[in-house]
Amino acid sequence: MRGGDSKWNLQMNKIRTVAIAVLAFLGITACVGAVPLILDPSGKLLMMPLSLLEHSPFRSYLIPGLILLSANGVLSGVVLMLALRRTNGYGWWIMLQGCVIGGWIAVQILMIRTVIWAHYVYLAAGLVLIMCGWLLRNEPSRER
Repeated sequence: MRGGDSKWNLQMNKIRTVAIAVLAFLGITACVGAVPLILDPSGKLLMMPLSLLEHSPFRSYLIPGLILLSANGVLSGVVLMLALRRTNGYGWWIMLQGCVIGGWIAVQILMIRTVIWAHYVYLAAGLVLIMCGWLLRNEPSRER
């Protein structure tokens, strides 16, 4: 193996580690946010008034909670497992999750008609996932 190959592998491992950390963060925080919305669709557990939904098609937080749980909680967990196993094409899945969270935040901003600091955090997470996924998209599989 040439010295350049080991440097390349080290860089790819660092990028993969960043993606794994962001996926874990996204999955955990999505579940932490979604479960209270599902358990109490009034939003009271998270101190979120129903008036935030005024310009949305929703009258409670149940459906948004279910979408959050599946699209950003469960899907992040699945993509995390693919990345940990280095499943063939996992970089594409990482990019997909970055697009999903970016889309989620964009739609949320449009519906609640306000921007808070967390939106910037999750948009940044989405961009990081898209960039990491792009760089990892052709990494060879290490599945056994």
